[in-house]
Amino acid sequence: MTTQPDTQLGPTTEKERQDLYAVLPEQIRRAVEEQPDPEDLLEVVLDLGRLPEARFAGRDVHLGCTDVSREDLDHVTARVGDFGDDNRAGIERTLHRISAIRNRKGEVVGLTCRVGRAVQGSARVIEDMALSGRSILLVGRPGVGKTTILRELARVLADAGKRVIIVDTSNEIAGDGDIPHPAIGRARRMQVPTPSRQHAVMIEAVENHMPQVIIVDEMGTELEAIAARTIAERGVQLVATAHGNTLENLLVNPTLSDLVGGVQTVTLGDEEARRRRTQKTILERKAPPTFDVLVEIQSWYSVAVHADVAKTVDTVLRGRSVTPETRELDETGAVRKSYQRAATPPEFEVAPFVYGQERQRRYDQEREHRPRREDQSFFQPEPPSSQPARPATRVHPFGVSRERLTQSASGAGLSVKVADSLVDADVVLTTKAHYRRRPNVLLAAEEQGVPVFVLRRNTPGQIVGFIEQLGETASDGEAGHNGAMEAEEGVQRILSGETSTVELRPQSSFVRRIQHRIADQAQLRSHSVGREPRRRVTIRRSR
Repeated sequence: MTTQPDTQLGPTTEKERQDLYAVLPEQIRRAVEEQPDPEDLLEVVLDLGRLPEARFAGRDVHLGCTDVSREDLDHVTARVGDFGDDNRAGIERTLHRISAIRNRKGEVVGLTCRVGRAVQGSARVIEDMALSGRSILLVGRPGVGKTTILRELARVLADAGKRVIIVDTSNEIAGDGDIPHPAIGRARRMQVPTPSRQHAVMIEAVENHMPQVIIVDEMGTELEAIAARTIAERGVQLVATAHGNTLENLLVNPTLSDLVGGVQTVTLGDEEARRRRTQKTILERKAPPTFDVLVEIQSWYSVAVHADVAKTVDTVLRGRSVTPETRELDETGAVRKSYQRAATPPEFEVAPFVYGQERQRRYDQEREHRPRREDQSFFQPEPPSSQPARPATRVHPFGVSRERLTQSASGAGLSVKVADSLVDADVVLTTKAHYRRRPNVLLAAEEQGVPVFVLRRNTPGQIVGFIEQLGETASDGEAGHNGAMEAEEGVQRILSGETSTVELRPQSSFVRRIQHRIADQAQLRSHSVGREPRRRVTIRRSR
């Protein structure tokens, strides 16, 4: 089992938990304390007229059999700090966060009492990059631990002798009250009177207090993005979190895309477009990125690191896949580094479908009895004499130019037939716009187990990418079906409790994508390990 970061900062940990219990109504507090694992409590939810609910890591439970009353809500709000414009409050000298839901009259009708924890070692996976002086942007889904890692980075940098200023908008990093929580070490904290003033406090911190490092949580407005660029241009290291899960989320967000350089449309001349073999109108990075490094937080123990944001953004805008550095804490607590294809989607992606054993059997029978049409366009160059000729892959284009598909197949020297109907096809090729409308032909393809490849746009470059991938998958043969079945068997072993981790046999990138999708549909974690040609998928139970 993976070694967990040390969650014990000192003797105040239990006291802070009791501080949260103290603001809860008596019957709800007793119900929480009677749970077998109160140390794993994430939050307590109180909604007017509903049963109180406690959320733990991996389970939710109702607390008692009495609905929450307005007196219960008043009991909590009277014992916490003042609510700000963001409807958040706290408990003094703790990291807990109390968030309110209000009705139209402004009255509190719901509360989320979230447990705040300072976790030493939570930033170990990216500690070296922070100490190098490079500006770092953290992204990830809500609840994955962005603020916890940010708080730990503030402590690590301050303990390393740097002048650290925390711009704490909701008092979530350094706790409620005027005295900051000891979890931030020697770092200083500037409170923000209202969320709309965060950008101004960021600039004030640089102008008045001569920091070497600025820490900011939850950047989400254009003014904050402009303030971040101003800070970076003054030579101050910036460590922040932003709304988004991946680098691509930021690129398509017009408000925050400037943090990674921004995107602009450029029109090329005819000669330059021919030289690049692309369209005349392309996307390019507008400016140097504000942050040098972007970290996608995947879990407490795993992150994907883009160590050169400028290079990564340029690669994504050219329509190519990027391979971030994956860092994980191993069983000994050491950081294990590897590379796997993740962050940005490739030129095309396989539409979601399941390789069930019954579907696979039916699909094999249908392919065996399909009639072959003589009027299909057929492109098959002479194979090298040292290798046997491979059967042509029959592609049914739906919403994709047949002429471009024909030219791309001919130029790549691959065996491809353009199938006129679904019954004659081995794969279906379509665009994202068509796939979203879910036409009958695509629904029928998925039902019959025919793979559906989805292009972002009907452009020559992306069709060429599909053809190249098709050449790779043509060599898989039966391995693709066997790889899917192997993944399904591994998933069943994990779900039955036989094992917690399964390592599959090495496969091509196409088969690995199918295996990742099978694991994802079973709500299990999966990642690729090793280097080609021994790269393989490991599936494990979600934490």
